[in-house]
Amino acid sequence: MTNTVSRSLEIDLLRSFAVVAEVRSLSRAASRVGRTQSALSQQMKRLEEIVDQPLFQRTGRGVALTNPGERLLIHAQRMLRLHDEAMADLCGKGLMGTIRFGCPDDYAAVFLPSLLRQFSRQHPQALVEVVCGPTPRLIEQLESCSVDLAMISLPEDANGHADDDIIRHEQLVWIGYPGLEPEHFDPLPLALSDPDTLDHMAACEALQRIGRAYRVAYASSSLSGLTALVRSGQAFAVMTQAAVPADLAILHGEPGLPPLPSVGITLKFERKRPSHLVAAFAEHIRLTLPLL
Repeated sequence: MTNTVSRSLEIDLLRSFAVVAEVRSLSRAASRVGRTQSALSQQMKRLEEIVDQPLFQRTGRGVALTNPGERLLIHAQRMLRLHDEAMADLCGKGLMGTIRFGCPDDYAAVFLPSLLRQFSRQHPQALVEVVCGPTPRLIEQLESCSVDLAMISLPEDANGHADDDIIRHEQLVWIGYPGLEPEHFDPLPLALSDPDTLDHMAACEALQRIGRAYRVAYASSSLSGLTALVRSGQAFAVMTQAAVPADLAILHGEPGLPPLPSVGITLKFERKRPSHLVAAFAEHIRLTLPLL
């Protein structure tokens, strides 16, 4: 057992531990922190020796935190935040100001917590104001200078290509309430977002292509509204696979439901020369989003 006097929770170990706890995978965490998986495993073993507690247990999908691991994570997040705030203050590296950031609901639910948490560690004095909405509404916000930066979706062709600088690809999928079979509905009832959004257009075009009758029974411009409609069991919807809630079913290969395209995620600025803070946030998203 490690002598209590000599024990010390090193910042580098805690930072690696927080990443492993976030992504629940040693291989993905290794890519995030820029270490080999073997080196990261040694770090976690060393941390377990310091606290004299098992912090992880292996699962079929990666690793999960033990009870001591969950407790350590609370302390680690607080210590890392205070450490980074102190370094930013004393070294003058933290940027200050406000960013007005536009983001679709589905991306906000899945990606924003990690993106904002990590950016806050580097720039604790920066304020990010988030505006959620479908891509067409966010483009309108950019044009009216209501947001500085927006994460938007772009259509991809049959080969998965899009015209702009794509940061990440997301597959559109059909979703429904578990046990609800779309082949029993004629016409197929849909719950869709605004008519000019990619998910709405992709659903209608795919069904028209195979001659499947459908009707837009419900409409909502918010992710929570669409999922509520699907949970009612009265309609099917289309959304990005990463955003599908665990209690809803992804309908792969169901009769009468044709394949859907993928979309590309990119960033758009309100002006050609964004502020240093906005540019730093955009670069942070470009580097981090592919790893989430």
